[in-house]
Amino acid sequence: MYADDRVLVGVVNRALDFEIARRDNWYRIPEKQLPRGLNAEYIAFFLSGKPFKERSGSVAYFARITGLELARRRDLLPDEARRADDIYYKVQFRHLLPKEPPIRNLPARSISFIRTTWDRFVSAETISDLYLKGDFFVDRVYHALRN
Repeated sequence: MYADDRVLVGVVNRALDFEIARRDNWYRIPEKQLPRGLNAEYIAFFLSGKPFKERSGSVAYFARITGLELARRRDLLPDEARRADDIYYKVQFRHLLPKEPPIRNLPARSISFIRTTWDRFVSAETISDLYLKGDFFVDRVYHALRN
């Protein structure tokens, strides 16, 4: 884990999607949602909605990405005919790890995907912290040499 490692935070709002991530170690992202590509070493999950009880409204889990492929929705979710021809990134990862403490969404803001860095991710207490522009996050080499 390096400070510059890239982290992609995605939203999980269905119990089925979280169960697949937990049990099968993969997550799907519509290709059209990430036109610049995935480009991350880690994936993190913002849990949204009633299925997640006390963890809802927070980035509560993360994992190291181990693989990536393109697949049609019908191949990923054969029991769901809706948008069967849509193409998704199938992001494969190691087992989910809890983010302790979870990153809270205070004040509440709408979230789809967030790109951040590992150092921001591990130190964040709120979603806003994932966007920090402080000197330490911007000029890491200077601060490393100074220390």
